[in-house]
Amino acid sequence: MTTQARSTVSQPASEPASQPSEPIRSRASAIALAVLRIGYGLTFLWAFFDKLFGLGFATKPENAVLSGGSPTQGYLSNAAEGPFKDFYLSISGAAWADVLFMLGLLGIGLALTLGIGMRIACISAAVMYLLMWSVVLPPATNPVIDDHILGAIAVVVLGLVAAGDTWGLGRWWAKTPLVRRAPVLR
Repeated sequence: MTTQARSTVSQPASEPASQPSEPIRSRASAIALAVLRIGYGLTFLWAFFDKLFGLGFATKPENAVLSGGSPTQGYLSNAAEGPFKDFYLSISGAAWADVLFMLGLLGIGLALTLGIGMRIACISAAVMYLLMWSVVLPPATNPVIDDHILGAIAVVVLGLVAAGDTWGLGRWWAKTPLVRRAPVLR
């Protein structure tokens, strides 16, 4: 019998069931969320390494960061459309934008893959998704919702349900002195 079933059975039918202090999740849902978290983490890490080394997928070797390429220039200068076009064109290829973008990809990717720093990583990932979404407005494939919006929603959910605790280092990370002093790092 599950914890939820025990608490419901032990109370009289006329009293409402008390709300648990933490949400009750099944093992299957915890594993599914861990797989989703790791999948998103590896997506961010892949983008980082492809742009760093120019693995020939989204980034050609001659455009790699290590070859002197800019990870923001090609996309922002060629894809920017809509109300923010001038802003994105103005930061395209800027060294500070390149550094922040690459650090964001690496940091988010590591945090999600390892299940640590989920709060900051999920907020950062959602912001990055929303920024990428705003480069091309209106979206070409669906004017209501697209994969960037769904990605932002999904990573926020991962942060809210402590998805780093299953198949990740989230529980250990939460017990470290650093995180105990600064819970925002959870």
